[in-house]
Amino acid sequence: MKVLRRLDDELQLAEEERLMLDAVRALCRDQLAPNAAGHDRDGAFPRDNVKAINQLGLNGMFVPDAYGGSQLSYLAYLAAVREMAKACAATTMIWATNFHAVKPLIDFGNEEQKQRLLPRVAKGGLVSLCITEPTAGSDATGMRTRFTPDGDGIVVQGGKTFITNGDHAELYILFGKWSEIDSDKGAISVLVMEKGTPGLRIGHKEDKMGQRAASTVALSFEDCRVPRANLLCEPGDGLKILFSALNKSRPSIAAHALGIARAAFEEATAYINQRQQSGRHIIEFQGIQFMLADMATDLALCENWLWRIGRMIDGGEEDIGIEASMLKMRASDIAMSITTDAVQLHGGYGYCKDFPVERLMRDAKITQIYEGTNQIHRQLIGRSFIEK
Repeated sequence: MKVLRRLDDELQLAEEERLMLDAVRALCRDQLAPNAAGHDRDGAFPRDNVKAINQLGLNGMFVPDAYGGSQLSYLAYLAAVREMAKACAATTMIWATNFHAVKPLIDFGNEEQKQRLLPRVAKGGLVSLCITEPTAGSDATGMRTRFTPDGDGIVVQGGKTFITNGDHAELYILFGKWSEIDSDKGAISVLVMEKGTPGLRIGHKEDKMGQRAASTVALSFEDCRVPRANLLCEPGDGLKILFSALNKSRPSIAAHALGIARAAFEEATAYINQRQQSGRHIIEFQGIQFMLADMATDLALCENWLWRIGRMIDGGEEDIGIEASMLKMRASDIAMSITTDAVQLHGGYGYCKDFPVERLMRDAKITQIYEGTNQIHRQLIGRSFIEK
């Protein structure tokens, strides 16, 4: 584990950020990890964990100070996500979704919008990012949710699916198409819908393979009237907002995936150090050592790339779409590979719910799917090398 611990120790965090990360580790050790199996088993929303996160003020770390937050670096946020995902991937999905969803408001909202809405997030309010529809997954241009201007309001018709936090959110960052713009790409626009808006209905809650305690629901909008003051930027600006948001959320998904992978690696290593077969510890077999070598090397290289991307974003780099795709793709593939190998190293016990690796393998799968499937990311990366 020395090489991985050295990577952690080399994170260049300010003193305040190191203290925050220590608090996150304590929360993971004392509450999130001990309760993860129970939350996975019953699939209920982990209110106790969300309350504990709010008591630490963790929502405030990505909200600027001027709006009630206590903003820290993006690198510190990624480190917190990675650490939290080791303990409970479902709780991490809930908390990280807040960052994914609120970032468009932070980056593109006007001063009035930020003064009015961001303090609610800093105090612990949950936010949902509403993009996906039954006909629009990785290709967001296929969305059919419609925004129709009407005086000082906007009337919303349509629906969304696979919305994390959708049944618990106070704010919804909603993507749809402006009715007066006749273009699949050019019509995409973004507004903030608030909890309790008439016509907003919470639909089916998904019964998921993994990250079961993070609720994922369908939403429908029937003549929902939203104030024009809640429109982000101008009609048709949605695509640039979407791309900017994904450049921040995809490294976050990578941190999430790598936390799951690290937890599985540590569980497997501990197990094969004490488990014996044919009178020898399993770790003494050369074939097993080869597996560990590949797992550890993949983790070390990908975590190093994660921290590099974090520093690039903190340094003001904006054109990082391909780097973010590389990171998300590789981290999630590694998470699936390492969790699968961790189950294998546990033998029959790995297939049983009494051991965490079974849950970790299920938790890992979604990281290859959301925020763009890995097939889409491979296409984006490969296409970037076409000479124009």
